Amino acid sequence: MKTEKVAEYIIGWLKEYAENAKVKGFVVGVSGGIDSAVTSTLCAKTGFPTLCVEMPIHQAKSQVTRAQNHIKQLKEHFKNVSDVCVDLTSTFEDFKNVVPTASSSPKVDLSLANTRARLRMTTLYYLAGLHGYLVAGTGNKVEDFGVGFYTKYGDGGVDLSPIADLMKSEVYDLAAFLKVPNSIQNAQPTDGLFGDSRTDEDQIGASYDELEWAMNMQGKDKTESDFSGREQEVFKIYSKLNSINQHKMLPIPICEIPKELN
Repeated sequence: MKTEKVAEYIIGWLKEYAENAKVKGFVVGVSGGIDSAVTSTLCAKTGFPTLCVEMPIHQAKSQVTRAQNHIKQLKEHFKNVSDVCVDLTSTFEDFKNVVPTASSSPKVDLSLANTRARLRMTTLYYLAGLHGYLVAGTGNKVEDFGVGFYTKYGDGGVDLSPIADLMKSEVYDLAAFLKVPNSIQNAQPTDGLFGDSRTDEDQIGASYDELEWAMNMQGKDKTESDFSGREQEVFKIYSKLNSINQHKMLPIPICEIPKELN
């Protein structure tokens, strides 16, 4: 990848989109992770006002610190960057107190994790509406179109996706070029939605390097039987997630009424 040229292209694309949409700037949820750091930096480099939003919900201190350090660095280099912290912990707890309890359900933790992401999406759109900004998504190609590792109408609810055509390894290349803090570049990727130390790899069962490999193999029409050992295991993990998460990647199905019934 021609990293510098790709960065210039994305920045130009963001500027053109904002100008055509006649909006004033961008809002980005900053988590302390690599994707949001790269996205917010690219938005900042457009010269348009860029609002970085922290939205902790029982967040690990290390994640909060990384996010704050990144925002501080951005503000030192870009006068168009501002920030706000919206602590959603009490909102999340209030939500848990009013919805039906389902402590016996094995899916309750996942449902609550997705709720965190959707509370954050609601917050970003509130701020975007307030300022006349666009919500910039932070998903990469592996997450968005490979394994569907995001929350529908949570972190998947955005106005535009500047890095969604980049593999995770390419996001890391951009991060190095953009001088994203080393603490973020070296951190284990995590969605931080469960309030514990589990990483993305813990949840998925494969690393992003492995998932990229599987995504490339699928593009070459390979099947599970073409591999053995760990490669076969990874390809199976990728194929399963790619299949069951198609509902996130495809347009919402519409029940089209036959003409003879109109």
